[in-house]
Amino acid sequence: MKPASSFWRKIAGLAARKVDEAECDVCPPGLPGEDPAFSTAVTALGAKLAKADGEAQAAEYDAFHAIFQAEPGSEGAIRRLYQLARQTTRGFEGYARRLRKRYGACPQLLEDVLDGLFHIAASDGVVTADELAYLERVGELFGLSPLTFRRLKATHLGAANDDPYVILGVAPDAGDEAVRAAWRSQLSEAHPDRARARGLPAEFVEVAEAKASAINAAFSTIRRERDAIARAGAA
Repeated sequence: MKPASSFWRKIAGLAARKVDEAECDVCPPGLPGEDPAFSTAVTALGAKLAKADGEAQAAEYDAFHAIFQAEPGSEGAIRRLYQLARQTTRGFEGYARRLRKRYGACPQLLEDVLDGLFHIAASDGVVTADELAYLERVGELFGLSPLTFRRLKATHLGAANDDPYVILGVAPDAGDEAVRAAWRSQLSEAHPDRARARGLPAEFVEVAEAKASAINAAFSTIRRERDAIARAGAA
């Protein structure tokens, strides 16, 4: 399998051309990194996120580059496209819609992209209300559920100690089997081996490991709380 960063080979040549090329109605075959439209849209979304709080900072580009790694030799072209896109947040919705149109049948991939954008937003130490609004809108345009967004938000920004259900994506009154099924499903999707199998960079694997840890911690908290409630009811 080619390394995920190989997709930057194509975007290097794309940077000087139109940034809104080809669309199709099904997920293209192969790694998304080999799809120039994916590469361009992700670059634009990352750049425009940096502008969402009114000031694009160097730390945000560094975080973008760490998550969506460039091939050696193509960094200059990537930076030029990034600098162009970050001049304004205008147009970000179009890029998000293009990604959904191409990868709507691959929701986990779209979640991976939003996960990476959260990482970029938090890179300067503060996620502003404007950045959160941007991320939430991207999630909506990706077709991700509000609970998925809330889980990602909790994973990156910290969930309340009494709200582990946000991380698992279930309602607090969900039955035990529903909670267990959600835990298994989320853990399966978040497993670092899946990130490796999708050819994502090492930094994404680290994000997956953190997500899996948060999912396990949430499930353990729910079990402890429910066990305590059951003991209190039996007393």
